[in-house]
Amino acid sequence: MYLLGFPLLLITFAVYNIVAFLMPGVSWTGTLFSVHMVSGADWAMSVGDLLITLAILLLAGEVMKSTRIGTRTIIDHSLSLVLFLGMLVEFLLVKATATGTFFVLLVISFVDVVAGFAVTLRSAQRDLTVEGVGGHLPT
Repeated sequence: MYLLGFPLLLITFAVYNIVAFLMPGVSWTGTLFSVHMVSGADWAMSVGDLLITLAILLLAGEVMKSTRIGTRTIIDHSLSLVLFLGMLVEFLLVKATATGTFFVLLVISFVDVVAGFAVTLRSAQRDLTVEGVGGHLPT
């Protein structure tokens, strides 16, 4: 699988930056589309909501990727950490990223880093336990 060493949340980070810097007139809270619900209410989806939804779906893929053990997984976690740190620096220093949408993307990236390391460590611990039970004891 080629995407194993690629942080998927980089996609949402790139989309945010493309929209924020190349299309400065786009509002993150402006209605992208609206759906009339059976209850009679109108459900509105904004550009920011859509980007956050994509990020959550990609986060699920990141957590699934973190269950594997190996060098590529370590590289993937390292790149996710670099992405989080880059997003944090951009959030603190760049005016165009001081939005609620970017903050939620930053939190999702943080959850990716923490959950990725936690799941990998837990998987590695179980892997060592299983190998230790079936192995031969030294005499």
